Amino acid sequence: MSSRKGQKGASRVVREQLARERRRRRMLWTSVAAVVVLAVAGLIGWSVYAGQRSTEYTAPTGANDAGTGIVSGSGPVTVDVYEDFICPACKQFEQASGPTLDALVAQGKIRVVYHPVAYLNRFSTTEYSTRSSAASGCAAEGGRFREYAKALFERQPPEGGAGLSDDELTEIAAGAGLDRDGFASCLREGTFKPWAEHVTEEASRDGITGTPTVLVDGEPVRNPTPEAITAAVEAAS
Repeated sequence: MSSRKGQKGASRVVREQLARERRRRRMLWTSVAAVVVLAVAGLIGWSVYAGQRSTEYTAPTGANDAGTGIVSGSGPVTVDVYEDFICPACKQFEQASGPTLDALVAQGKIRVVYHPVAYLNRFSTTEYSTRSSAASGCAAEGGRFREYAKALFERQPPEGGAGLSDDELTEIAAGAGLDRDGFASCLREGTFKPWAEHVTEEASRDGITGTPTVLVDGEPVRNPTPEAITAAVEAAS
């Protein structure tokens, strides 16, 4: 009798262990399935978000097909210029080499694509790099990108401060021949802020790590002096 009771007891213990093992396995696979579903959902969500980010901007008039810069000229040699409006070296570059680029455009030798990147937001308290880049988009929309960009460098604020206010950016626009009210509305509504972010992101993806950076037909000009740029353009012609 005691032997049969012992066998029944042992059988019950085994059944309970097997039942616990089945429950544990169900819980494990349920957890795995949940993780997989969340991972797939996350990937789908990121793909949708990334796809939306790539299209959620409006490029201003005069932008290239990729929407990464403003085009000046239509010559056979393409010069890409990456600048940040709060970058002191960019101001020096504009003062030294800007007239050379303008002359080469006027001579029909080059097509310049200006990329107003926002790499130096950390050097202002108001993300001035992005704000000024977006402002240049408003100027491009009004057909005065180059005039406005030159004026921005002339009025370049010191690093570490707030940068120019929106009122000051609008004042510069009016001085560059742009409609004050239209420019102020564009700036206030942040029309080209997503574009400024797009320009910056694409420049980073293309391996541009600093400003100013100058490429002639895709080849970097290490020391972009007027002479070096002219020589590189002649070699590419």
